[in-house]
Amino acid sequence: MGRVVPRGDIGALCRALKAEGKRIVFTNGCFDILHRGHTDYLGRARALGDRLLVGLNTDRSVRALKGASRPIVPEEDRAAVLAALAAVDFVCLFDEDTPYELIAEVRPDVLVKGAGYTRDTIVGADLVEAAGGRVVALEELPGRATRSIIERILQGGGRARD
Repeated sequence: MGRVVPRGDIGALCRALKAEGKRIVFTNGCFDILHRGHTDYLGRARALGDRLLVGLNTDRSVRALKGASRPIVPEEDRAAVLAALAAVDFVCLFDEDTPYELIAEVRPDVLVKGAGYTRDTIVGADLVEAAGGRVVALEELPGRATRSIIERILQGGGRARD
């Protein structure tokens, strides 16, 4: 089970892991209303290395990205749920609008985002590749986006129909 690591400690933790020869995989997101699409994605990301670090947007940065109605779940709860997942080794909150500074601190061996991103739109890809790392875009499960779940809730519920 993972743990939530304070931002000020993440650089030293990652340097120690690398000194042990561990391959660090990094991904980031809001992870508001955790669902099967998230758990599938995180499991496949974790399989790309030895430790999975999830950069988690703070409530402020989620609002900046998604609007005033988000997040639905507060950052402390989102962090605790992510850290409880078997695939997640560490969670670190970041308040910036992008994870670029966090990626610069972590220097992951593998940077992962969903297939909706391209190499040119993945924040931090330049840093990871310059250090000899890989950038990977993983396919997502169809019909499992947070946005579509929220839309179904607002329309009165019902099961997802693929």
